[in-house]
Amino acid sequence: MAVDHYENFPVASVLLPAPLREPVAAIYAFARSADDFADEGDLSPRQRRALLAAYQAELDAIERGQPTQHAIFRRLRPVISRYGLRLQLFRDLLDAFIQDISKNRYGDFAELMDYCRRSADPVGRLLLHLFGHATAENLSRSDAICSALQLINHWQDVGIDAAKGAQGRIYLPQDEMARFGVSDDDVLRRQAGVPANAVPTLAVSQGFRSLLRFQVERARALMLAGAPLGWNLPGRIGLEIRAIVAGGLRILEKIEAVDFDVFSQRPVLRPLDWPMILWRSLVRPLDTHR
Repeated sequence: MAVDHYENFPVASVLLPAPLREPVAAIYAFARSADDFADEGDLSPRQRRALLAAYQAELDAIERGQPTQHAIFRRLRPVISRYGLRLQLFRDLLDAFIQDISKNRYGDFAELMDYCRRSADPVGRLLLHLFGHATAENLSRSDAICSALQLINHWQDVGIDAAKGAQGRIYLPQDEMARFGVSDDDVLRRQAGVPANAVPTLAVSQGFRSLLRFQVERARALMLAGAPLGWNLPGRIGLEIRAIVAGGLRILEKIEAVDFDVFSQRPVLRPLDWPMILWRSLVRPLDTHR
Protein backbone atom coordinates (compact mmCIF):
# COMPACT_ATOMS: atom_id res chain seq x y z
CA MET A 1 0.00 0.00 0.00
CA ALA A 2 1.27 3.46 -0.86
CA VAL A 3 1.31 5.58 2.26
CA ASP A 4 3.68 8.30 1.20
CA HIS A 5 2.91 9.83 -2.16
CA TYR A 6 -0.11 8.92 -4.25
CA GLU A 7 -1.73 7.54 -1.15
CA ASN A 8 -4.91 5.94 -2.39
CA PHE A 9 -3.00 3.59 -4.65
CA PRO A 10 -1.66 0.14 -3.75
CA VAL A 11 1.90 -0.25 -4.98
CA ALA A 12 2.71 -3.59 -6.62
CA SER A 13 3.60 -5.16 -3.31
CA VAL A 14 4.59 -8.70 -2.47
CA LEU A 15 0.90 -9.34 -1.74
CA LEU A 16 0.06 -9.08 -5.44
CA PRO A 17 0.48 -12.05 -7.79
CA ALA A 18 3.81 -11.65 -9.62
CA PRO A 19 2.28 -11.31 -13.13
CA LEU A 20 0.27 -8.28 -12.02
CA ARG A 21 3.07 -6.34 -10.35
CA GLU A 22 4.40 -4.73 -13.53
CA PRO A 23 0.94 -3.74 -14.87
CA VAL A 24 0.07 -2.21 -11.49
CA ALA A 25 3.44 -0.45 -11.33
CA ALA A 26 2.91 1.00 -14.82
CA ILE A 27 -0.47 2.45 -13.82
CA TYR A 28 1.02 3.73 -10.56
CA ALA A 29 3.86 5.48 -12.43
CA PHE A 30 1.29 7.26 -14.60
CA ALA A 31 -0.85 8.35 -11.64
CA ARG A 32 2.05 9.36 -9.42
CA SER A 33 3.83 11.43 -12.07
CA ALA A 34 0.62 13.17 -13.15
CA ASP A 35 -0.21 13.93 -9.52
CA ASP A 36 3.27 15.42 -9.12
CA PHE A 37 2.66 17.72 -12.07
CA ALA A 38 -0.38 19.15 -10.28
CA ASP A 39 1.09 19.40 -6.78
CA GLU A 40 4.86 19.22 -6.48
CA GLY A 41 7.70 21.65 -7.10
CA ASP A 42 7.66 25.31 -8.04
CA LEU A 43 6.07 25.15 -11.47
CA SER A 44 3.60 27.81 -12.52
CA PRO A 45 -0.06 26.83 -13.14
CA ARG A 46 0.56 27.25 -16.86
CA GLN A 47 3.51 24.85 -16.78
CA ARG A 48 1.53 22.31 -14.77
CA ARG A 49 -1.36 22.40 -17.24
CA ALA A 50 1.06 21.98 -20.15
CA LEU A 51 2.56 18.84 -18.63
CA LEU A 52 -0.87 17.34 -17.99
CA ALA A 53 -2.02 18.34 -21.49
CA ALA A 54 0.94 16.40 -22.88
CA TYR A 55 -0.32 13.32 -21.01
CA GLN A 56 -3.78 13.87 -22.46
CA ALA A 57 -2.22 14.03 -25.93
CA GLU A 58 -0.49 10.69 -25.31
CA LEU A 59 -3.84 9.09 -24.44
CA ASP A 60 -5.32 10.57 -27.61
CA ALA A 61 -2.44 9.05 -29.60
CA ILE A 62 -3.13 5.63 -28.09
CA GLU A 63 -6.81 5.97 -28.98
CA ARG A 64 -5.93 6.85 -32.60
CA GLY A 65 -3.34 4.08 -32.87
CA GLN A 66 -0.50 6.56 -33.28
CA PRO A 67 3.03 6.20 -31.82
CA THR A 68 3.59 6.91 -28.14
CA GLN A 69 6.45 9.27 -27.30
CA HIS A 70 6.67 9.49 -23.50
CA ALA A 71 8.45 6.77 -21.49
CA ILE A 72 5.54 6.55 -19.05
CA PHE A 73 3.19 5.71 -21.91
CA ARG A 74 5.57 3.34 -23.68
CA ARG A 75 5.39 1.35 -20.46
CA LEU A 76 1.66 1.83 -19.96
CA ARG A 77 0.44 1.26 -23.52
CA PRO A 78 0.99 -2.54 -23.58
CA VAL A 79 -0.91 -2.82 -20.29
CA ILE A 80 -3.85 -0.85 -21.70
CA SER A 81 -3.88 -3.05 -24.79
CA ARG A 82 -3.45 -6.39 -23.05
CA TYR A 83 -6.13 -5.83 -20.43
CA GLY A 84 -8.50 -3.70 -22.51
CA LEU A 85 -8.39 -0.83 -20.01
CA ARG A 86 -10.76 2.08 -20.66
CA LEU A 87 -8.90 5.26 -21.59
CA GLN A 88 -11.65 7.33 -19.95
CA LEU A 89 -10.47 6.12 -16.53
CA PHE A 90 -7.03 7.63 -17.19
CA ARG A 91 -8.64 10.80 -18.55
CA ASP A 92 -10.74 11.11 -15.39
CA LEU A 93 -7.57 11.03 -13.29
CA LEU A 94 -5.96 13.73 -15.42
CA ASP A 95 -9.12 15.84 -15.21
CA ALA A 96 -9.00 15.70 -11.41
CA PHE A 97 -5.32 16.64 -11.35
CA ILE A 98 -5.97 19.59 -13.66
CA GLN A 99 -8.79 20.66 -11.34
CA ASP A 100 -6.35 20.70 -8.42
CA ILE A 101 -4.31 23.39 -10.14
CA SER A 102 -7.08 25.98 -10.01
CA LYS A 103 -9.78 24.77 -7.61
CA ASN A 104 -8.97 25.19 -3.93
CA ARG A 105 -12.40 25.12 -2.24
CA TYR A 106 -15.39 22.74 -2.25
CA GLY A 107 -18.86 24.06 -1.55
CA ASP A 108 -20.38 20.85 -0.22
CA PHE A 109 -19.75 17.14 0.20
CA ALA A 110 -21.38 16.23 -3.12
CA GLU A 111 -18.89 18.46 -4.91
CA LEU A 112 -16.01 16.84 -3.04
CA MET A 113 -17.29 13.35 -3.85
CA ASP A 114 -17.42 14.27 -7.55
CA TYR A 115 -13.74 15.10 -7.26
CA CYS A 116 -13.09 11.74 -5.55
CA ARG A 117 -14.99 10.00 -8.35
CA ARG A 118 -12.35 11.24 -10.78
CA SER A 119 -9.24 11.45 -8.58
CA ALA A 120 -9.57 8.11 -6.76
CA ASP A 121 -12.27 5.76 -8.05
CA PRO A 122 -10.61 5.14 -11.46
CA VAL A 123 -7.66 3.54 -9.66
CA GLY A 124 -9.75 0.78 -8.13
CA ARG A 125 -11.67 0.26 -11.34
CA LEU A 126 -8.45 -0.17 -13.30
CA LEU A 127 -7.20 -2.71 -10.79
CA LEU A 128 -10.43 -4.71 -10.92
CA HIS A 129 -10.10 -4.89 -14.70
CA LEU A 130 -6.53 -6.13 -14.28
CA PHE A 131 -7.73 -8.73 -11.79
CA GLY A 132 -10.61 -9.83 -14.02
CA HIS A 133 -13.23 -9.12 -11.34
CA ALA A 134 -14.92 -5.94 -12.62
CA THR A 135 -18.52 -6.88 -11.74
CA ALA A 136 -21.03 -4.15 -10.95
CA GLU A 137 -21.02 -5.03 -7.24
CA ASN A 138 -17.23 -5.12 -7.04
CA LEU A 139 -16.91 -1.80 -8.87
CA SER A 140 -19.37 -0.15 -6.46
CA ARG A 141 -17.47 -1.42 -3.41
CA SER A 142 -14.17 -0.43 -4.98
CA ASP A 143 -15.48 3.11 -5.50
CA ALA A 144 -16.40 3.27 -1.80
CA ILE A 145 -12.92 2.14 -0.74
CA CYS A 146 -11.09 4.49 -3.11
CA SER A 147 -13.22 7.52 -2.24
CA ALA A 148 -12.76 6.74 1.46
CA LEU A 149 -8.99 6.55 0.98
CA GLN A 150 -9.03 9.90 -0.81
CA LEU A 151 -11.03 11.48 2.02
CA ILE A 152 -8.67 9.98 4.61
CA ASN A 153 -5.73 11.48 2.73
CA HIS A 154 -7.45 14.87 2.77
CA TRP A 155 -8.16 14.71 6.50
CA GLN A 156 -4.65 13.69 7.50
CA ASP A 157 -3.26 16.46 5.25
CA VAL A 158 -5.47 19.42 6.17
CA GLY A 159 -2.41 21.37 7.32
CA ILE A 160 -0.23 20.36 4.36
CA ASP A 161 -2.92 21.28 1.85
CA ALA A 162 -3.45 24.64 3.57
CA ALA A 163 0.10 25.58 2.58
CA LYS A 164 -0.37 24.81 -1.14
CA GLY A 165 -0.76 27.68 -3.56
CA ALA A 166 -1.29 31.36 -2.92
CA GLN A 167 -4.72 30.84 -1.32
CA GLY A 168 -4.15 27.45 0.25
CA ARG A 169 -6.17 24.37 -0.57
CA ILE A 170 -9.07 23.32 1.66
CA TYR A 171 -10.98 20.12 0.89
CA LEU A 172 -13.26 20.43 3.91
CA PRO A 173 -16.73 21.27 2.51
CA GLN A 174 -17.44 24.94 2.98
CA ASP A 175 -21.05 24.47 4.12
CA GLU A 176 -19.97 22.01 6.81
CA MET A 177 -17.17 24.30 7.95
CA ALA A 178 -19.79 27.02 8.46
CA ARG A 179 -22.04 24.59 10.36
CA PHE A 180 -19.25 23.82 12.83
CA GLY A 181 -18.10 27.45 13.09
CA VAL A 182 -14.79 26.95 11.26
CA SER A 183 -13.53 29.62 8.86
CA ASP A 184 -10.95 29.41 6.10
CA ASP A 185 -8.66 31.54 8.24
CA ASP A 186 -8.90 29.03 11.10
CA VAL A 187 -7.37 26.45 8.75
CA LEU A 188 -4.95 28.65 6.82
CA ARG A 189 -3.28 30.08 9.95
CA ARG A 190 -2.30 26.55 10.96
CA GLN A 191 0.11 24.49 8.90
CA ALA A 192 1.35 20.97 9.44
CA GLY A 193 4.52 20.64 11.49
CA VAL A 194 3.94 23.72 13.65
CA PRO A 195 3.43 22.54 17.25
CA ALA A 196 0.27 23.85 18.80
CA ASN A 197 2.16 25.03 21.89
CA ALA A 198 4.52 27.09 19.73
CA VAL A 199 1.74 29.55 18.97
CA PRO A 200 -0.83 29.27 21.77
CA THR A 201 -3.29 31.65 20.13
CA LEU A 202 -3.60 29.24 17.19
CA ALA A 203 -4.64 26.17 19.17
CA VAL A 204 -7.09 23.92 17.36
CA SER A 205 -10.64 24.96 18.16
CA GLN A 206 -13.34 22.66 19.46
CA GLY A 207 -15.31 23.49 16.33
CA PHE A 208 -12.51 22.19 14.13
CA ARG A 209 -12.18 19.01 16.21
CA SER A 210 -15.92 18.40 15.90
CA LEU A 211 -15.81 19.07 12.16
CA LEU A 212 -12.96 16.62 11.61
CA ARG A 213 -14.60 14.03 13.87
CA PHE A 214 -17.64 14.24 11.62
CA GLN A 215 -15.48 13.75 8.52
CA VAL A 216 -13.59 10.83 10.08
CA GLU A 217 -16.81 9.02 10.98
CA ARG A 218 -18.15 9.52 7.46
CA ALA A 219 -14.93 8.25 5.86
CA ARG A 220 -14.98 5.20 8.14
CA ALA A 221 -18.58 4.38 7.20
CA LEU A 222 -17.71 4.64 3.51
CA MET A 223 -14.66 2.42 3.95
CA LEU A 224 -16.63 -0.22 5.82
CA ALA A 225 -19.28 -0.18 3.09
CA GLY A 226 -16.62 -1.21 0.59
CA ALA A 227 -14.69 -3.57 2.88
CA PRO A 228 -16.50 -6.80 1.82
CA LEU A 229 -14.72 -6.48 -1.54
CA GLY A 230 -11.50 -7.70 0.06
CA TRP A 231 -13.21 -10.86 1.29
CA ASN A 232 -14.96 -11.50 -2.01
CA LEU A 233 -11.81 -11.36 -4.15
CA PRO A 234 -9.63 -14.48 -4.16
CA GLY A 235 -6.19 -15.18 -2.73
CA ARG A 236 -3.49 -12.56 -2.63
CA ILE A 237 -5.60 -10.02 -4.51
CA GLY A 238 -8.20 -10.07 -1.75
CA LEU A 239 -5.47 -9.88 0.89
CA GLU A 240 -4.02 -6.79 -0.80
CA ILE A 241 -7.41 -5.06 -0.74
CA ARG A 242 -7.98 -6.03 2.91
CA ALA A 243 -4.58 -4.59 3.85
CA ILE A 244 -5.45 -1.34 2.09
CA VAL A 245 -8.75 -1.12 3.96
CA ALA A 246 -7.07 -1.92 7.29
CA GLY A 247 -4.39 0.69 6.64
CA GLY A 248 -6.94 3.39 5.87
CA LEU A 249 -8.94 2.57 8.99
CA ARG A 250 -5.76 2.65 11.05
CA ILE A 251 -5.01 6.19 9.87
CA LEU A 252 -8.48 7.25 10.98
CA GLU A 253 -7.71 5.81 14.42
CA LYS A 254 -4.51 7.84 14.49
CA ILE A 255 -6.40 11.03 13.62
CA GLU A 256 -8.65 10.32 16.59
CA ALA A 257 -5.64 9.54 18.79
CA VAL A 258 -4.23 13.07 18.28
CA ASP A 259 -7.67 14.47 19.14
CA PHE A 260 -8.07 15.67 15.54
CA ASP A 261 -5.10 18.07 15.70
CA VAL A 262 -3.63 17.03 12.36
CA PHE A 263 -1.66 20.28 12.20
CA SER A 264 0.78 19.49 14.98
CA GLN A 265 1.32 15.87 13.99
CA ARG A 266 0.39 14.29 10.67
CA PRO A 267 -1.09 10.85 11.35
CA VAL A 268 0.82 8.25 9.31
CA LEU A 269 1.44 4.52 9.40
CA ARG A 270 4.55 3.45 11.31
CA PRO A 271 6.40 0.11 11.25
CA LEU A 272 4.66 -0.96 14.46
CA ASP A 273 1.27 -0.53 12.77
CA TRP A 274 1.90 -3.22 10.19
CA PRO A 275 1.48 -6.27 12.45
CA MET A 276 -1.95 -4.94 13.43
CA ILE A 277 -2.83 -4.25 9.80
CA LEU A 278 -1.78 -7.76 8.80
CA TRP A 279 -3.78 -9.30 11.64
CA ARG A 280 -6.88 -7.34 10.66
CA SER A 281 -6.37 -8.42 7.05
CA LEU A 282 -6.42 -12.08 8.07
CA VAL A 283 -9.22 -12.09 10.65
CA ARG A 284 -12.64 -11.47 9.18
CA PRO A 285 -14.81 -9.08 11.25
CA LEU A 286 -18.38 -10.09 11.94
CA ASP A 287 -19.77 -7.12 10.00
CA THR A 288 -18.14 -8.29 6.75
CA HIS A 289 -19.68 -11.79 6.78
CA ARG A 290 -21.87 -11.12 3.79
